[in-house]
Amino acid sequence: MTSNSLVYLIALPLFGSAVLLLAGRRSDRWGHLLATALSAGSFGIGLMQFSQMLSRSNEQRAVSQKLFSWISVGSFEVDAGLMLDQLSICFVLLITGVGTLIHIYSIAYMSHDHDRRRFFAFLNFFIAAMLLLVLGDSYLNLYVGWEGVGLASYLLIGFWNQKPTYATAAKKAFIANRVGDMGLSLAIMIAFATLGTVSFAGVKEHASQASTGALTAIGIMLLVAATGKSAQFPLQSWLGDAMAGPTPVSALIHAATMVTAGVYLITRSNFIFDAAPTAQLCVAIIGAITLLFGAVIGMAKDDIKKALAASTMSQIGYMVLGAGLGPAGYAFAIMHLLTHGFFKAGMFLGAGSVMHGMDDEVNMRRYGGLSKFMPITFATFGLGYLAIIGVPPFAGFYSKDKIIEVAFNAGGIKGITLGVAALLGAAITAFYMTRVVILTFAGSKRWDDKAHPHESPFLMWGPMALLALGSVTSGFLFTHGDALRNWLAPVVEQIPAHEGELLSPMIVSILALVLVVLGVSLAVIKYFLNEVPETVPENVTIFTKLARRDLLQDAFNEAAFMRPGQSLTRALVKTDVAVIDGAVRGIARLASGSGKALRTTQTGFVRSYAMWILLGAIALIAAIWMVTL
Repeated sequence: MTSNSLVYLIALPLFGSAVLLLAGRRSDRWGHLLATALSAGSFGIGLMQFSQMLSRSNEQRAVSQKLFSWISVGSFEVDAGLMLDQLSICFVLLITGVGTLIHIYSIAYMSHDHDRRRFFAFLNFFIAAMLLLVLGDSYLNLYVGWEGVGLASYLLIGFWNQKPTYATAAKKAFIANRVGDMGLSLAIMIAFATLGTVSFAGVKEHASQASTGALTAIGIMLLVAATGKSAQFPLQSWLGDAMAGPTPVSALIHAATMVTAGVYLITRSNFIFDAAPTAQLCVAIIGAITLLFGAVIGMAKDDIKKALAASTMSQIGYMVLGAGLGPAGYAFAIMHLLTHGFFKAGMFLGAGSVMHGMDDEVNMRRYGGLSKFMPITFATFGLGYLAIIGVPPFAGFYSKDKIIEVAFNAGGIKGITLGVAALLGAAITAFYMTRVVILTFAGSKRWDDKAHPHESPFLMWGPMALLALGSVTSGFLFTHGDALRNWLAPVVEQIPAHEGELLSPMIVSILALVLVVLGVSLAVIKYFLNEVPETVPENVTIFTKLARRDLLQDAFNEAAFMRPGQSLTRALVKTDVAVIDGAVRGIARLASGSGKALRTTQTGFVRSYAMWILLGAIALIAAIWMVTL
């Protein structure tokens, strides 16, 4: 089926971004209102499309719209087209719904910022780019949105670029994403060279005709792209530094939408990974490594936003693990993505609320006892906390436990290894998230008299409350009657639940809850029953030191890539100076020296010129004579 309204999903926020940027300071008074209204307008169109999809049969729910013929070169033909199906509508509603709430929150949060209008322009641009990413009907259309999201992320992370460290963080995110983007570029090229098409429908149709090696190469390159955008190992180092951006940016880009783009890419490409088991196994391994990597880092962070960023890295790892488990895990990966969008965005906004009341202080060791001063923030943050650690009946219990269950049921040593990793990640999550809650809201105050903690205004806690509601109810709604699995069935291949079951859902839930209780208990003993020092303890284990340094990810990147790159650059500069510039200067010196030598013959005496004329005439006569012999 076709639709003429899909383009308006993207056009509204894109129009808002253009108006705010072109109008300049004239839009300072109303720019934020326009941006919020247009984001809400996209959400309204998304709800309308969702309602229409519900009224159709499964086979007729997908709709498309051709905008124009984009590329037509020989056999390479690509239309600028959009496609809305059961998978993309999930992202459309998440992007525009959570995005609109964050716009509303930002009206109050950024109210004193001189460049608020520019901030909202970038937010609108991000919403438009992310919508293009999930609505494009081909890998090339997706690529345009993919790059737009990277640009928007750079602009928003470095929004306060007058601070050198913030500008550096933006560049770091941009470069790490460019590395991943090379993977997507190569995947598109291999797909066209092998299959002759880059559209999703075309690649799916011709995938059975390609060799396993070609499909594996495409899958690995898509995984490289996903690791960059979704901050997965080994391209995850940018996410913690990206917290330099305003807190609403962290909630929108680095919790609910942009970092989930890699999960969307893998799930959308399920027909490639299902036909390339090696690439699919690599996806699962990367997810398992990252969920533990982020969890370990989260245990040692004192910056509340960086602790939540490490948590995001870990939770995206669960999603990638679920997607790497194939038909048994695709739906649960998307379920965890959606539930995570609610509770993690809510917690990031809660962190912003705490910072708002604590004069932008981010060190949790300088908090303590804030639940008395910020009861609404505490309640909404607490509901998100219960959801992320997997306490029933909150959202994370349904989505994360399902991924753990599917991991165990993957079979053999693979299933046991992945299942144990996922369970261990659940225990660590309970520990570090309990640590965040205790250091921030419990215990006695540890701030100085200059701070005056207070509850945030309604425009800030209202969106937090709605997100908290999603943290409570979304998991049950998605699993009731296998609602989400049935909804996604036409898009991703699925196998019956519990096929080849190693552990029953009940056993998995009990194991997960036991480990959650253990993690919570350890955090309570360490941070609630014992006094928390206001300064960072130096006498700690080597593991804590490594976690504080992000498990040496930056040190590795500097040693493996930055310093060799700098050495190569210096060598190339020396080569350029010695060889290229040397050759140019040598030619110049030769010409100059020749000129000087010839200049000595120009004496100004007539007799000298007469002699040269005579010699020239003799030479000319001799040459003529030699030729005529």
